[in-house]
Amino acid sequence: MQNGQSQLSEFLRYLSCGRVKVGERIPSLSQLSRELGISIATLREQLEVARMMGLVEVRPRTGIRLLPYQFKPAVLHSLYFSLSQNAETFLQYADLRTHIETSYWYEAVGLLNSEDHQQLKSLIQRAKEKLTANPPQIPHQEHRLLHLTIFKRLDNPFVQGILEAYWEVYEAVGLDVYTDFAYLERVWQYHEKMVDAICKQNFNEGYEALVEHMDLIYQRSKRPSYQTFE
Repeated sequence: MQNGQSQLSEFLRYLSCGRVKVGERIPSLSQLSRELGISIATLREQLEVARMMGLVEVRPRTGIRLLPYQFKPAVLHSLYFSLSQNAETFLQYADLRTHIETSYWYEAVGLLNSEDHQQLKSLIQRAKEKLTANPPQIPHQEHRLLHLTIFKRLDNPFVQGILEAYWEVYEAVGLDVYTDFAYLERVWQYHEKMVDAICKQNFNEGYEALVEHMDLIYQRSKRPSYQTFE
């Protein structure tokens, strides 16, 4: 099996060869230009691609540093382009996210420990307090954290990237400000069932609650007002 390096730019090949470790500073553009045999202008273009992919950090005083690999930046750039053409594609991405969470549910919840269980319970309590406050508040951060906490111990950067990108786009299309509180109460009833089942190691019951609650996004009384992606 080919390792894929032949498909990379000179700069990405340089990053992938292991000569620079995560967190280390990368040589100057002039030095790299000589070493890689490409012009500084070409190198700047390749550096910008790497930056947009989340592979490097570029700062004025600290220079260029290699970052740990993550999938989310590349996914987000592609998603935002898709949404700029057709905002309805969010529902297709939401469907992908549903299939990923349901497919990885048993593996993910089996990796959670007692500390994770307590965090999930705390998120349920915080959400309840927000929903019953006067005036009521939207527990969006709790919603995001609850789902990401359930799947956080999966050692798979591609799954993590897809799930994290979902929540970024969820906010971009305005779903984090959806104010049908009857709907939100139903959502959190399912969340509580999921967390109770996880803590009791009753993963089948939790899975059923997950699947039922995933259908709610398609059953809203009105569709969210999608923002324009420009």
